[in-house]
Amino acid sequence: MTALSSSPDADVHPSRHNAWLLLPVGLALLVSGWQPYDRATWWLEVAPVLIAAPVLIATHRRFPLTPLLATLIAVHALILIYGGAYTYARVPLGYWMQSLWDGSRNPYDRIGHLAQGFVPALIAREILVRRGLQMGPWLLGFLCLCVAEAISAWYELIEWGAAVALQQGADAFLGSQGDPWDTQEDMACAGLGALLALTLMRRWHDRQLTAVKGSPPRRAD
Repeated sequence: MTALSSSPDADVHPSRHNAWLLLPVGLALLVSGWQPYDRATWWLEVAPVLIAAPVLIATHRRFPLTPLLATLIAVHALILIYGGAYTYARVPLGYWMQSLWDGSRNPYDRIGHLAQGFVPALIAREILVRRGLQMGPWLLGFLCLCVAEAISAWYELIEWGAAVALQQGADAFLGSQGDPWDTQEDMACAGLGALLALTLMRRWHDRQLTAVKGSPPRRAD
């Protein structure tokens, strides 16, 4: 515990760091909303950012996020905003990736779905750990993976509902690009993202949880 407390992460000031993240996200939101490819699709794609930002601002004093998690949420927001500006099937970065890999479709939406698993898994982990839920690391990881996949499944249902409501405007939001397995592949990407987050970020996350007076998950002997 002493080693964790003396980590450089202990000197991080979460509120100050997290407040600065609003600047690039807010600027990107304004730029992307200036002349998006499709206005209705832009609103649908950036809706998670518009919903999450006020919630995070309102709770930042009572429940300040670790700098690691706040940064990842900001990156996820930028991914959504960039996709919303062009629609996912037309993002220039995706065309470059498609050309590089000689692919049959613009793969930018896969980045979005990887993030859709990567970030929510760590959000769930931070909430569960800081609320003092006692469990071993394997069960904690499993629950976080389940939360990420549940969010991915709900997002696919929301896309389906929006597609039914929009009818002709549905293709840009769905971004399936003619792939009959797009929904399943999106959820698989979210699951992979969650596994990567829980594997690669666990120790870093533990240090920052300790620094913000949380407690790292109990490790099995």
